[in-house]
Amino acid sequence: MNLILSIDQGTTGTRSVLFNSKGEEVAKSYEEHKQYFPFPGWVEHDPSEIWLKTLKTIRDTVNIAKIEFSEISGIGITNQRETIVAWDKNTGNPLNNAIVWQCRRTAGLCDDLKSSGYDEIFKEKTGLVLDPYFSGTKIKWLLENSEKVKCKLADDSLAIGTIDSWLIYNLTGNHITDYSNASRTLLFNILTGTWDNELLEILQIPKHILPEVRPSSDKETYGDVGSLFKHPIPVAGTAGDQQAALFGQNCFEQGEVKNTYGTGNFMLMNTGENIIHSNNGLLTTIAWKLDDTITYALEGSVFITGACIQWLEQGLGILEDKSELIDILNNHPTTEGVYFVPAFVGLGAPDWDPYARGTIVGLTRGSTREHIIRAALESICYQSEDVFKAMRLDSGVNISMLRVDGGVTNCFPLLQFQADISNVKVQKPVITETTALGAAYLAGLAVGYWENLADIKRNFLIEQEFFPSLESEKREEHLSNWKKAKDRSRNWVNH
Repeated sequence: MNLILSIDQGTTGTRSVLFNSKGEEVAKSYEEHKQYFPFPGWVEHDPSEIWLKTLKTIRDTVNIAKIEFSEISGIGITNQRETIVAWDKNTGNPLNNAIVWQCRRTAGLCDDLKSSGYDEIFKEKTGLVLDPYFSGTKIKWLLENSEKVKCKLADDSLAIGTIDSWLIYNLTGNHITDYSNASRTLLFNILTGTWDNELLEILQIPKHILPEVRPSSDKETYGDVGSLFKHPIPVAGTAGDQQAALFGQNCFEQGEVKNTYGTGNFMLMNTGENIIHSNNGLLTTIAWKLDDTITYALEGSVFITGACIQWLEQGLGILEDKSELIDILNNHPTTEGVYFVPAFVGLGAPDWDPYARGTIVGLTRGSTREHIIRAALESICYQSEDVFKAMRLDSGVNISMLRVDGGVTNCFPLLQFQADISNVKVQKPVITETTALGAAYLAGLAVGYWENLADIKRNFLIEQEFFPSLESEKREEHLSNWKKAKDRSRNWVNH
């Protein structure tokens, strides 16, 4: 019984999953890691903790499945994107905490780059906007502010990369990333498929500290883990978490769309071999590279969705347990005019406002915790609809179906509200770990575990479908009020 192991390294924790040839979960294990907030707007992780907990989940998953490592045909990796790690390539020791994708410390640097007229060149070459979300300004910040990083750069022992490259290095000893992760750095030219010398010069980042860029599914593999598990299992596939979810959702055809509901929400549309530059606040990114073909995508990134539920529970303390959410939605069908904009770290697509802040509007003496909680849940759908609308405008496609995944999708009343507010059919697949599954598919294709995409699609099943049922007049009223609330969050203070 040969299996594929997938490592899903996310913002709040790491999951390892074993899949069989039908794409079914055989066993999995999960470990959370600590979040660090040294200053307002800063977010960090400990790279050593991430690696050790990744190692633990791998071993625990194998033990749960009661198999030997020799029964694993290949390993795939998917990861929180844009998060940056710097390490000593001679010792393997990290030099600082990882700077997480949510971190806003480089907002001023992005403003300076925009005021210098660089925004268009970055957008043209990378498909991205100048925002602290992306890796390039994080790397520049480390090069300018970390004495350890400066020292290792001087003695030519510095390595920097996204989390996938950090894990590949620890698994195989090789400094490698894939096309999808490279495309999230502000340093990678998605037209040429190479690190861009002009952009590197603007940010003053030396190319030699960056990883080699390889296909997302690599028949040559990235190396093997023989020294760790006493069996040479190849690491053969990797993709950023959202691209991996697109792949796991079987969105292989141009025009197909998925939305992942996690710490944030991330909606991607497969645009095939066509690069569509957005005029409506979306990103153009690389979905994956298979063999010699690059597949592109339009993407809208929403920073705070599931993290808002965590804040209600752990920060504000008005939610005792996430198990309450379905009952709250069922028993409180409206928010009674309350709207919640969870702009805790600014707003992502399509607004791209790093200075926006969380806002609750419409409160009255009759407002209750249930109204606030429902408003927080509805904000997940409103933010997704903002992205969905922009995607329709950019692509010119009247999208009629949305595939969804992520933990929040177990809350069916929320999926119904998404169908209502976006006026679209929503499909939830049987396999919920689509991010991990996408990485497994990429690795499995590389080692011949699955023959081709048709072989994969044979096993794709839908668990539940949700159809829009809200009157258009009511939908427009909701969206108009949401826009007013969002405008308040963006104008809370002059900056």
